[in-house]
Amino acid sequence: MASIGTRPADREIVSTRVLDAPRERVFRAFSDPRVLARWWGPDGFTSTFQEFDFRPGGAWRFVMHGPDGADYRNESGFIEVVSPERIVLEHLRPMHRFLMTMTFAEEAGKTRLTWRMEFESVAELERVRAFIPAANEQNLDRLQAQLAAMA
Repeated sequence: MASIGTRPADREIVSTRVLDAPRERVFRAFSDPRVLARWWGPDGFTSTFQEFDFRPGGAWRFVMHGPDGADYRNESGFIEVVSPERIVLEHLRPMHRFLMTMTFAEEAGKTRLTWRMEFESVAELERVRAFIPAANEQNLDRLQAQLAAMA
């Protein structure tokens, strides 16, 4: 996925949040498709999962339904799953192609989630930089609300 002449940091968007929940609960919010479907996506979006095979080599196919009625098909492949520490997936299509690494670190009874998106090129990163960071923050807000509901 690396682009010649650039470092990963030149092609990354990184979002980090300390979540008020133990690491196992945060990991479950990602690994249980029934829970994940409740919060995945920015504000106003819902998701319908067609496939969620949560293992290295497994596929995740779903449709995000936007508040404007538009449907956004997504397909990803899981590369690495290390419970409750790390999830690595490759978002394959259709709009954005990137490698996503999510790490879950214990921090005084809470969890530091680091969400790293590495794009194929600087140009691709620049194409999405205007909306991805805000969308990620909305997604993390929805995750925190879901974690509170799971307590």
